[in-house]
Amino acid sequence: MAFPGVISATGFLVKYSLAALRQRNFKRRHVPAEQDKERDTVTDIEKIEPESEGGQAEVELAELPSSVRVLEANGRTVYLVGTAHVSKQSLEDVRKTVELVNPDTVCLELDSERYKNLTDPKRWQQTNIGKVIREGKAALLLSSMIMSSFQRRIGKKLGVTPGAEMAEGARAAEERNAEVFLIDRDIQLTLKRTWRNLDVWNKLKMMFQLTASLFSVDEVDEKAIEELKEQEKLGDVLQIFGEEFPQVKKPLIDERDQYMAQKLREAPGKNIVAVVGAGHSPGITEEIKKERSLEPLEIIPPASSTGKILKWGIPGLIIALFVWGFFRGGGEESLGSVYIWFLVNGILSALGAALAMGHPVTVLSAFLAAPLTSLNPMIAAGWVSGLVQAFVKKPTVQDLEDLPEAINSVKGFWMNPVSRILLVVVFSNLGSVAGTFIAGSWIFARVVG
Repeated sequence: MAFPGVISATGFLVKYSLAALRQRNFKRRHVPAEQDKERDTVTDIEKIEPESEGGQAEVELAELPSSVRVLEANGRTVYLVGTAHVSKQSLEDVRKTVELVNPDTVCLELDSERYKNLTDPKRWQQTNIGKVIREGKAALLLSSMIMSSFQRRIGKKLGVTPGAEMAEGARAAEERNAEVFLIDRDIQLTLKRTWRNLDVWNKLKMMFQLTASLFSVDEVDEKAIEELKEQEKLGDVLQIFGEEFPQVKKPLIDERDQYMAQKLREAPGKNIVAVVGAGHSPGITEEIKKERSLEPLEIIPPASSTGKILKWGIPGLIIALFVWGFFRGGGEESLGSVYIWFLVNGILSALGAALAMGHPVTVLSAFLAAPLTSLNPMIAAGWVSGLVQAFVKKPTVQDLEDLPEAINSVKGFWMNPVSRILLVVVFSNLGSVAGTFIAGSWIFARVVG
């Protein structure tokens, strides 16, 4: 499955970074000047001068951009360029660093899928939306699109294509016959590990925050973006994000710091330029000192036992209530419970499909499918309604071409046929889940009351 754009998996972190920056500036206005000055001195990062290799030209550290950290690891000199994915200055920093260092290798914070999207922007048009739905990846793809949409809106405002600094790194490497080496973990693996790491409350919280980011109207300028790359302010951002979403920060940031640091230790060549988001610079600086196996970071954790119990236990409980109602109150009692189950579950799932502006046939399919799929953990109502929507309103190549621009606005998400299919899947499923709990509680009250 191709993901739109080449945005890092931490794309939506920008939203919280801006909020954290405003919070930090507010606090700092109330800190005595002496204490503030002392804090700046303590948190200032000193660059590490690399040991010179035989025949290797020495780089004047003073000429390097301020966003660069020079690290030594495993016999390699790594020039770590911390960037903002929507910063014009970051493009210049990458370009200048590659010119000064003339590296053997340029490492990019990308996985193979995102790199292919970078080198072939039209690759997104090959996405098989039906396959996405059948494999149960609609929510994953929609989440990725939402995360990238916020950065795209910022990039559009600042006149920068998100991820352009990665493209600049690849271009500069090609110009100098340097090898391009991808160091990031597969984004699908990262998102799956993130989701599995969340408890129910934090899953709901994350879904709310992702949805809210669609309606975000944060005022952003180049100064705010550049400030996010400063070490002290980065520390504040990561601390606040870690406090707000500790279960997200671990797989989304900390694990990827470890992964990319180890990949840098294994990168070909002795003289390396690495282009990464500034939020990863502090973690990579620490983790690159350690040797580690990547295998534990590439495993998708099993679903929790609680999730498995609920997945099969709730349908089993509903069926048991139907049977119990039959023996307790006869056929009329049992039939009443069946009516409640079908109507509540069907209506709420259909309402979800309608909210996503699904076709009338799609809405009807959600109504008919939800009461049945809710009793079968192997099938979801949204899969049925999504496939119906894809059939009755089959996306065209033009729709796929328009998608990157469409997801820059809430209206675009609903009007583009591709993203609308994904909304139909997700909203139909949410309606069915709500219907299951409401109808199940109602039936339980009737049977035991």
